[in-house]
Amino acid sequence: MRGLQGKVAIVTGASRGIGLGIAQRLVEEGVRVCVTARKPEALAEAVQTLGGPEWALGVAGSAGDAAHRADAVARTLETFGSVDLLVNNTGINPVYGPLVEIDLDAARKIVDTNTIAALAWVQEAHRAWMGEHGGAVVNVSSVAGVKPAPGIALYGASKAMLTSITESLAVELGPKIRVNGVAPAVVKTKFASALYEGREEQVAAAYPAKRLGVPEDIAGVVAFLLSADADWLTGQTLVVDGGLTLTGGV
Repeated sequence: MRGLQGKVAIVTGASRGIGLGIAQRLVEEGVRVCVTARKPEALAEAVQTLGGPEWALGVAGSAGDAAHRADAVARTLETFGSVDLLVNNTGINPVYGPLVEIDLDAARKIVDTNTIAALAWVQEAHRAWMGEHGGAVVNVSSVAGVKPAPGIALYGASKAMLTSITESLAVELGPKIRVNGVAPAVVKTKFASALYEGREEQVAAAYPAKRLGVPEDIAGVVAFLLSADADWLTGQTLVVDGGLTLTGGV
């Protein structure tokens, strides 16, 4: 893809699953990456998977921690010299059930991690590099933010808010910085395992593509959105769902 070779990216929540898949695709495109996650051991393994310290830097911490965000951006600049690209992939969903029964502290934590932290990463990258030099951002949303998602409604609401923030940032930061999103359906990762484990064939039957997603499906779309091939695309959240929303599903 045009314009990725030699760039530097931060990918949050990237020790496994979709985040690691995105980081791997970016490295294949010639991008050096800083990957973040909470567990140092898992991050160290991810760095080796990505080609070692020549290509990847791991910075452990919580996405909601301002000191961690500042440290990750500063270390990326020190190690690789720029922060051209940002992928907000960190997300949590610790509760399942109806909204009228949800623990409000858990609800606040979901919004803080899935939405506020993503905005804070953009602010940090903007202050440190992108505001002066430009760049591109991709926020990982969800089809649960596109339409009601019973059982994970607060998670969906946080992702709908993230999509709205994506649109507003695109307006505010253009033309130097493009901001887009992706909204996956169920992707086969540990994070989403409760949604398909033990009944994958049954779940996949609702998809016109007749299979669930894999991290590579999302990674290719993210790489496109970050690349110069998408230079006239901003403020959009692309639904990447194997056709699920066409059939009325989430």
